[in-house]
Amino acid sequence: MITFGTSGWRGIIADDFTYGNVRIVTQAIAGLINEENKKASVIIGYDTRFMSEDFARTSAEILAGNGIKVLFCKRNTPTPVIAFDIIHSKLTGGINFTASHNPYKYNGIKYSPSWGGPALPETTKKIEKYCASIQAKDIKSVSFEDGVKNKLIEIHNPRAAYLKRVKELINFKALKKANMKVAVDVLNGTGSDYLDALLDDAGIKQTVINRDRDPMFLASGGAPEPAEKRISGLFQMVKQESYKLGLATDGDADRFGIIDSNGKFIMPNEVIPVLLYHLNKTRGWKGIAARSVMTSHMLDRLAAKIGVEVKETPVGFKYIGDIMVNNPDDFIIGGEESGGLTIRGHVPEKDGIIACLLMAEAVAMNKKSVSEIIKEIKKLTGEVLTSRLNFRLPADVMEAFRNNLKTKSPDNIAGMKVREKITIDGDKFVIDDGTWIGFRLSGTEPVVRVYVESDTQAKLNKLLKAGKAFVYGK
Repeated sequence: MITFGTSGWRGIIADDFTYGNVRIVTQAIAGLINEENKKASVIIGYDTRFMSEDFARTSAEILAGNGIKVLFCKRNTPTPVIAFDIIHSKLTGGINFTASHNPYKYNGIKYSPSWGGPALPETTKKIEKYCASIQAKDIKSVSFEDGVKNKLIEIHNPRAAYLKRVKELINFKALKKANMKVAVDVLNGTGSDYLDALLDDAGIKQTVINRDRDPMFLASGGAPEPAEKRISGLFQMVKQESYKLGLATDGDADRFGIIDSNGKFIMPNEVIPVLLYHLNKTRGWKGIAARSVMTSHMLDRLAAKIGVEVKETPVGFKYIGDIMVNNPDDFIIGGEESGGLTIRGHVPEKDGIIACLLMAEAVAMNKKSVSEIIKEIKKLTGEVLTSRLNFRLPADVMEAFRNNLKTKSPDNIAGMKVREKITIDGDKFVIDDGTWIGFRLSGTEPVVRVYVESDTQAKLNKLLKAGKAFVYGK
């Protein structure tokens, strides 16, 4: 059964991610598109994973067979570039073959409609319904060569238009003036010749690692994720030499990783408020900041001090993108604790490239390290400490935990009174003093994630201990 998660459909290559299933999903997307549009055009992209371009060619053959014009990317392409081109070229939608930051054995399909953001649940449910009813005889296809010959498939390069837009959003004059030196890790993904090329244009001295294609992603332990544990090479560079920043993007360049000049990994929970602070300070932007439900309230505390409204969303950047599209003039920034971010005037999709460049701009214009900017922000917000635990549970323990969440909603946790329960995605318990703990089940594996936040390490430790006990029913 083909189901879409928080960001598309993903599966293990040669197990459930097969040519046959790619044909079914693409035929389902074609059915949805042709139901709503008589003259449609779709961009198809792919990442650096094993056989991504081959799966993409198969998908192009199906769309062309259904009379849909395909703009087929000339090279591997970041997800935010696909999103930008959908809007810039006024396309019906886009398909990107990528499993983002997941391990090498996975691949996936991200589908984005005409508004450029990830498909919302009402759209993916329709695609799933189509998938369930499609038989082999329903699949229409032409050869790639015939598609090109008949002008149903066009080789396309969206890179130049995207780079131009980024240069309009980022202060390149400030970057050039700063004379910075940064270290960059594109994790063998699609960020190569995008993030480093933009830094070159900004006159920033840089050292780039992991630019070449490696479908096994050996440099990051098999998964191109810009998390602290997977960018050891970047840490070594920043610590050993005088780099102002370490910047990283994931496999499809929609997530970011930031290392400060002192060698500290800056959590996305801190990156988002730093960039809100910077955008408000340098551009005077007011309006709305959006964050997912398990993302730090440090953003909320800062927003309250500078007169910005915060909107809380379920997990999945599509919800943040939806807020952005519906509030284009008021939207300032949106982000998730997992490392996704976008800003006003850009795409309603995560963009690790713009996040890295904006952080470089913040350091350049403030003439301070990221840690120093965070210290400045905490004078307004007070101390904010966050942590997250992941528990992989046997089926019986998982079932007991699900039942406990439904039937044993606690009035107090770790001796602290629960003021509010938020259930828009998972279960989040807010304590009287703003401390909170959240429980959320992974949509793709038997894992429970426990999120905690408080103003002291002692409270944080108590919450972590109470959270673990609750997961195991103790």
